[in-house]
Amino acid sequence: MSEHVLVVNSGSSSIKYQLVDVGTGESVAGGLVERIGEGGDGTLRHDGPSGRTDRTQPVPDHDAGVRAVLDLFAEVGPSLTEVGLVAVGHRVVQGGDRFTEPVLVDDAVEAAIEELSPLAPLHNPPNLAGIRAARHAFPELPHVAVFDTAFHHTLPAAARTYAIDRDVAREHGIRRYGFHGTSHAYVSRRTAELLGKATDEVNLIVAHLGNGASITAVRGGESVETSMGLTPLEGLVMGTRSGDVDPAVIFHLQRVAGMSTDEIDTLLNRRSGMIGMAGVNDMRDVHDAVAAGDADARLALDVYCHRLKHYVGAYYAQLGHVDAVVFTAGVGENDDIVRELALAGLERLGIVVDPERNAGRKKTETVISPDGAEVTVLVVPTNEELEIAQQAVALVG
Repeated sequence: MSEHVLVVNSGSSSIKYQLVDVGTGESVAGGLVERIGEGGDGTLRHDGPSGRTDRTQPVPDHDAGVRAVLDLFAEVGPSLTEVGLVAVGHRVVQGGDRFTEPVLVDDAVEAAIEELSPLAPLHNPPNLAGIRAARHAFPELPHVAVFDTAFHHTLPAAARTYAIDRDVAREHGIRRYGFHGTSHAYVSRRTAELLGKATDEVNLIVAHLGNGASITAVRGGESVETSMGLTPLEGLVMGTRSGDVDPAVIFHLQRVAGMSTDEIDTLLNRRSGMIGMAGVNDMRDVHDAVAAGDADARLALDVYCHRLKHYVGAYYAQLGHVDAVVFTAGVGENDDIVRELALAGLERLGIVVDPERNAGRKKTETVISPDGAEVTVLVVPTNEELEIAQQAVALVG
């Protein structure tokens, strides 16, 4: 019987889940529970072998959300008792310095994840709520936590250290952690396979471009630079996050605009990036606005691609030699305009995009550089759920 892992990604008011057949790498079923604890009915979507099932019902907390998921598996399949479920894998955003590998969840690990919540207050608490609910539902199964930050534990000291007072930094855990590590790990390993080389033989620049976005320099399978830092706010322009800004912007807004810390937090995390500049955060809407002559949308797209190109060049310098530049995630896989603009003018570095190969959305792994290009440019769809499932099976043996 094949080994199956139920992968759970728990947000503050949602639970995403996927049942993964680790042997084939395929998703057998998956779905989403939304509006948890928001009052009124929650919404449920389950995609299984017999098609899609939608329903609404009260979902007051994550325990109720997990129970609803189990009910859907029992009612419309596949049966979790018959597929050979060997583990439950959990995405956890922040592992700090403590968790650099996947770990079996017990009460002590739960406590440690909770202690790390000040470093990821929007993410770790709901991640933990999902873990607790799933452990309650599956007490007999091993539960494995896989951390977004773990892939970046190889960052050298010069890359992870902020130039602030060392005692303050040590006391409060202030350093660059990096995120999207599960995606970067999967895509970098898969890219090496596509290039016909061992993972430790290639240098890559991997751009994970979704509503949240990060870019990573990978040398021989290890992260050596990444754009996100202490939190997922640093780095590239994102859907609603600013990415890099002068830290003095915060002090200026406090002094001149009278904004509170919470108001500035909301501004930079929820009202900035593409939505702040263009009024929309979906890149499809940005392109529509550009086509309609919207100057703000045009500037927003230019800023987005300017920042991305900046990081590609910087990471090329850090790596010294680059075998491939790789795009992944929602924007990276589907937006040929962003891919083209982000790499335009880098021909002297051996980075060239073939317009015909680049055109359109890419649902499969695709080389978009010309034959014989010094640096291969690819689109590799990410599969974080498969990565979590594989890491979970490797740990539980």
